[in-house]
Amino acid sequence: MNPISREAANQPYRLPPPLFSARCTACWFSLCLLVLVVSSFWSLDLQWRQFLSMEALRSMGRFVAEFFPPDTSAGFLHKVLVGTWETLAMSVLGTALAALVGLALAIPASRLHEHDAVPLRAVTRWLLNALRSIPELVWASLLLISAGLGPFAGTLALAFHTAGVLGRLFAEAIENAPPSPGQALRHHGVGRLAVVAYATLPQVLPQLMSYTLYRWENNIRAAAVLGVVGAGGLGQLLAFHMGLFQMGKTATILAAMLLMVAVVDALSHGLRRWLTR
Repeated sequence: MNPISREAANQPYRLPPPLFSARCTACWFSLCLLVLVVSSFWSLDLQWRQFLSMEALRSMGRFVAEFFPPDTSAGFLHKVLVGTWETLAMSVLGTALAALVGLALAIPASRLHEHDAVPLRAVTRWLLNALRSIPELVWASLLLISAGLGPFAGTLALAFHTAGVLGRLFAEAIENAPPSPGQALRHHGVGRLAVVAYATLPQVLPQLMSYTLYRWENNIRAAAVLGVVGAGGLGQLLAFHMGLFQMGKTATILAAMLLMVAVVDALSHGLRRWLTR
């Protein structure tokens, strides 16, 4: 008999762990989560029977039929192309500004060494939490007062919200970077900023780029929606023509949104895979 098989045969048989144990933290967490889900269904009073009724399905069918045929006139396609470019530019510029601001806030918000004195860590983390707690639509509504209608308010709204998200992700990546290169520089008297620039950032740069590209994917969708509150781009065209019940034009705008999001998603996914090879 194989020695490994003989050793395994001599080991005592162990019963599988019980499905629920009073000492199992994960079991209690799963139970609380299940109670929360059931309570949510009970409190929301979801009208599934009315939603799936034949009358509702017929109404939805009539509504979808109004989208056909889409408007493909040359003049309107030119307007859609301009709106698409405006939405794309908002997402690119907003994400780029957010990455710069997020990195600038992530450095004081991170602790490179457990014995480091980081006096601004709590303040900058609170600021990052505040930036990302406010949704893009709310930021855009607030900024429309100062920046006016158009893509400038939408770009700033994307930048503010995404800076909070990326700043927190960047700070976590910096804190979780391997400490050995930084410690070697510290032993030679190198300061904190130099350690970040020459030891920490080179290690986490592919991860930071991957986070930034992923947020760009999200921002291309958000930029398309921000126009609903007057922030320019395809969203503003969508809100205008859908408000006038011009469903053919609305269908063309929706198709442009779907195509733009699909292209950006594929491009971002390819770039992220190339960076993490």
